[in-house]
Amino acid sequence: MTLDPAERLARLLEAARGWPPPTLTTPWPVLFSGCLAGLRCGVDGSDNGPHPLMERLRVLPTLRLVAFCPEDVALGTPRGLPDLTGGDGFDVLDGRARVLLDDGTDVTGPLVSAAERMVDVAQREAVRFAVLMDMSAACGSQVISDGPRLVAVRKYRVGFGVAAAALFRAGIPVVAQRDHRTLDHLLQRLDPTGPRLDAPVDHHERDWYREAFPSAPKQ
Repeated sequence: MTLDPAERLARLLEAARGWPPPTLTTPWPVLFSGCLAGLRCGVDGSDNGPHPLMERLRVLPTLRLVAFCPEDVALGTPRGLPDLTGGDGFDVLDGRARVLLDDGTDVTGPLVSAAERMVDVAQREAVRFAVLMDMSAACGSQVISDGPRLVAVRKYRVGFGVAAAALFRAGIPVVAQRDHRTLDHLLQRLDPTGPRLDAPVDHHERDWYREAFPSAPKQ
């Protein structure tokens, strides 16, 4: 179901070239994971640390920030660690996989409902695209955990989280906060006179990704 990340992000940039330029009176509405928008909605009640690029993006006058944290909506904050078991976010939406907390509690239903609410918000606000926290069971769009995180050897898999999958199925482009090449191109539209990122690459182009997933397509 998931497009190759290079193809998926290329489609986003192709679509963006056809969008009207963002202005002070008609900024682009952009959906952010709540933590990337600076909300203290991480599992431990934090904002998951500093994200300088996100801070730069979210204050641009040509961008209208729409913030949403599906995990907070589903489970509250603070909360246990939710992770996917038996598949990715698409599998969860189709009933083939589950979302379990670190103590084994099944929270599949609440997270699916929150993902659907995130889609509703995105459609109501007519967002151009979503910038989501990667490796999250809800918002991951490049990499997710394969099973629980609190184990001796954490396992990863390529894939989408539940909310990212729901957005993707609704036709809303998704980019991870680590997809710097794609974000740099979008910045050129949002902030034409601002500085460019230094030698940006997307997450799937990084050494860690290629070493973790040697069978993934090489871009």
